[in-house]
Amino acid sequence: MTDKDKSTFRGISVVESGRKYRTVTGITAIRNGVKVRRDTPELQRGNKPKWLRARMPSGPKFAAVRQTVRDHRLSTVCEESMCPNIGECWNNGTATIMVMGSVCTRACRFCAVDTGNPHGWLDAEEPLNTARAVKLMGLKYVVITSVDRDDIPDGGAAHYAACVEEIKKLNPDTAVEALTPDFNGVMSDVEKVVNSGIDVFAQNVETVRRLTHPVRDPRASYAQTIAVLAHAKKHRPDILTKTSLMLGLGEDGQEIMQTMQDLRAVGVDILTLGQYLRPTPNHLVVERYVTPDEFDLYRAEGLEKGFLEVVAGPLVRSSYRAEQVLQKNNVGMAV
Repeated sequence: MTDKDKSTFRGISVVESGRKYRTVTGITAIRNGVKVRRDTPELQRGNKPKWLRARMPSGPKFAAVRQTVRDHRLSTVCEESMCPNIGECWNNGTATIMVMGSVCTRACRFCAVDTGNPHGWLDAEEPLNTARAVKLMGLKYVVITSVDRDDIPDGGAAHYAACVEEIKKLNPDTAVEALTPDFNGVMSDVEKVVNSGIDVFAQNVETVRRLTHPVRDPRASYAQTIAVLAHAKKHRPDILTKTSLMLGLGEDGQEIMQTMQDLRAVGVDILTLGQYLRPTPNHLVVERYVTPDEFDLYRAEGLEKGFLEVVAGPLVRSSYRAEQVLQKNNVGMAV
């Protein structure tokens, strides 16, 4: 990486459509209790950059997976989050299924999932139904994720593990990634999921240390996520560990580099980097839109630091083309 490239990380400036913007300085306004800059692209103009345009999902495999999801009344993060990569992933035999309901006990300020108290409710038939759906969809790689369930003593870890175990029974050739809650940092609960037969364990750090609060719920923490990832790798060194960062929330390049170092220090194998997009006016504002060239630089830096893979791009989400990592493919950047 050249010194010229690294100037982007120092937050000097970026140029979008011929206009220059400061990237980390000039904080002059407050919205929703969060400092933002008046000179950010979002505050100066309402239109999203052209590189954030996604293709309409289509294709026979996509249609078949969507019909199975409808028939079995499954919740998929792909649809719930309106993921821009849904067509590409579903057509390539990858999907993300959300278990343990659609009501989260936490209230992170970047997430549009409903917040409430499910009062301990869990669907006892969900593990087997999920396994059957994975078989019908013909998935070669499935990501199992969930809301936070602080209303359950073990955070839902045993239920989560049961879902994975049933999937593996009916689909022995399907790789399973568990994108989990932090289980309040209770490592015995983390182990329940790690021992269930998963191939990849993921827990998202979401943002840099300085911005953890107000971005994440007060019960979540940067240190806790790092500790969970570290314990998963130590408990079962053969699994891949993975995490994700949203960019555009006000972080600077040096903070991203430090986060990468913290993750590599505990053996995290895979990192995804994507652009934060505001789901509703009640959520955190977008501080700036990170350019595709910057994502390329971050990916190069991450690979240099020793990650097995860094998937980086404006439209990248946690599980973008997740199956390619197991195939040792070069996922690269999604635009």
